[in-house]
Amino acid sequence: MSIRTNILLRVYLAFGLILLFAAAVLFQLCRVQFVQGKKWQAMSKVQSTRYKNIEAARGNIFSVDGSLLATSVPEYELRMDMLAGGIENDKIFNEKIDSLAMKLSGFFGDKSAREYSRIFRDARKDSSRYQLVRRKVTYHELKEIRKFPIFNLGKYKGGLIVVQQNKRIRPFRFLAERTIGYKNENVKNGVGLEGAYASYINGESGKRLERRMAGGVWMPVNDDDEIAPKEGADIISTIDVNMQDVVQTALEKQLIFTKADHGTAILMEVATGEVRAVANYTRMPDGTFKEKFNYAIAGNQDPGSTFKLASYMALLEDNKVDTSTMVNTGEYPIPGHLIKDSHGSIGRVSVKKAFEKSSNAAVAYLVNTSYKNDQSKFTDHLYDWHLNEKMQLQIPGEAQPVVKNPGNRSWNKNMTLPQMAYGYEMQLTPLKMLTFYNAVANNGKLVTPVFVKEIRRLGNTVERFQTRVVNEKICSDVTLKKMQEMLEGVVLEGSGREYVYNPLYKIAGKTGTAQVADANKGYKAKKQYQASFCGYFPADHPKYSLIVVINDPKNGYYAASVSGPAFREIADRIYASDMEVNQTPAHLIGNTTLPKFKQGNLKALKKVYNKLGVKPLYASATPNGIDTSSGIAFEDNKYKTGTVPNVTGMGLSDALYSLGNAGYKVTVKGSGTVTTQSVTGGSLIPKGSKITIELQ
Repeated sequence: MSIRTNILLRVYLAFGLILLFAAAVLFQLCRVQFVQGKKWQAMSKVQSTRYKNIEAARGNIFSVDGSLLATSVPEYELRMDMLAGGIENDKIFNEKIDSLAMKLSGFFGDKSAREYSRIFRDARKDSSRYQLVRRKVTYHELKEIRKFPIFNLGKYKGGLIVVQQNKRIRPFRFLAERTIGYKNENVKNGVGLEGAYASYINGESGKRLERRMAGGVWMPVNDDDEIAPKEGADIISTIDVNMQDVVQTALEKQLIFTKADHGTAILMEVATGEVRAVANYTRMPDGTFKEKFNYAIAGNQDPGSTFKLASYMALLEDNKVDTSTMVNTGEYPIPGHLIKDSHGSIGRVSVKKAFEKSSNAAVAYLVNTSYKNDQSKFTDHLYDWHLNEKMQLQIPGEAQPVVKNPGNRSWNKNMTLPQMAYGYEMQLTPLKMLTFYNAVANNGKLVTPVFVKEIRRLGNTVERFQTRVVNEKICSDVTLKKMQEMLEGVVLEGSGREYVYNPLYKIAGKTGTAQVADANKGYKAKKQYQASFCGYFPADHPKYSLIVVINDPKNGYYAASVSGPAFREIADRIYASDMEVNQTPAHLIGNTTLPKFKQGNLKALKKVYNKLGVKPLYASATPNGIDTSSGIAFEDNKYKTGTVPNVTGMGLSDALYSLGNAGYKVTVKGSGTVTTQSVTGGSLIPKGSKITIELQ
């Protein structure tokens, strides 16, 4: 082959390869343009622009008295377009940038004027359109910054870019912290009211068009491409700020004094079930206390002796015992276990006295012997009172109550029933126990606790929450009256007298000391205790119910001395500040005071009053008088034949006369006026029975 032919072949081959390459490029261009065009166009838009969600300002949470518990405050991030229209000319930029740097340095004090100037000049060289100036700027600071050199040229000429962010704050800081709760990106399910009502509080997010800048920074385009967010609705809670402060202060003080691990206190309004205050404290490693866990609604544990209210209520309702029934205290053996009274035996006493002194042996014996052959009859009462059910609270995290029945696999026919009688072999939260006591204070009406009264949007009510009645009457009026008197007796004469009793007003309640089981080692491990006091006040016309629970105290463990002082302090301060319960009604009477008298022979009393000329014009100050314009209309003390007369308020002679005529033997303690009687008036007991009356 000649040299010429060889050269031509190489040229043709090279030319052919060039044509082939050109054809491939042309083919690929057509493919990208027409076949994959939409795909690449969409990708280009995604990579260069995007719509970002703008979080709406969350709604406020208010207390029942109108105080702000949680709110959203705008916080701003400031950036600067270094090539904005007003400073596009280098001369103008150089003339004014040092003045801006000096203003920012003097205002924030974080950098020198020279540092600010250098940052801005370097950003100018890099043609930055989104240079960071400052994070976490308040609204008031922003108003001042807009007046600074360059920034005062206007929204677009000055180059100031303001990115708003919402910051959640609590004006009262740690007050009701766990009840208010929180919701953020790191928590899947929110906590407290913030989490439970997030769908209302969150509002509707807006959208903002952003453009991708060099370095992966996204910059807002302009306000024309922005969809404004809609603020969330407001929540009106049942929390009272002043009461919350009282409860938290008293609980923390007692936790520190008793060197406890954690504790909770709940204050509730009797009639409505509205929770006025909830405090939950946990000891931190440094010895301080913080709200880290909601023990009030999630702290499931053996309630201990506070549960005796339910046990005695069942016994009285089924007529198994009466308040005068005599029972031994001290010890009660059951197969495999000996039930003991922590303070030792107080001998053979009435059921009322056994309750007041919190005898474990007495209640275990009474429940076990009364229901041994029909154990489900006892647990049926507990189920009828809904103690085994969740209360469907308005905030998340409620623990499932554990109340056994004979159908459970873990039920022991010899041990479970007597141990349940004094608050073991079950799991109940403090709020669950308080709700049951609240029903006794509420004349038998069981209502669920309420945390939120209503939801408002722009001042208009969106939804209002009413009190939900679970059971109109948990027991008969006779049983209810006896239980109320027994609860008052605990404070007047029983385990609560030393630490809870206040002579200015009546308190009813019950102590509860329970040994807490270790999750792995049971009750045989290092002994830990839970001390509780649950009750209500004022006992003669209850308005508030309250429970204080303190866990693992190191400075004593009996409920009366551990939880009692905190209960007393809270009750005293609430009573002193609430004019509805701490106010003597005004009486318009002709005689400003009436002679003090004792109940008894009303015929003789009327004769004395007539001789004295006592005739009130408008109102009567006597407990058994009825208002008339012509004088006092008296009501005699009546009782059914065969029942115990009510001698409370009588003098000794009248009390002995009434009880003696009714056929009962009387033991007298003290002198003065009858304040208590061992058997409640109206009770059915055999004639010849012994009744003790106490006079003061």
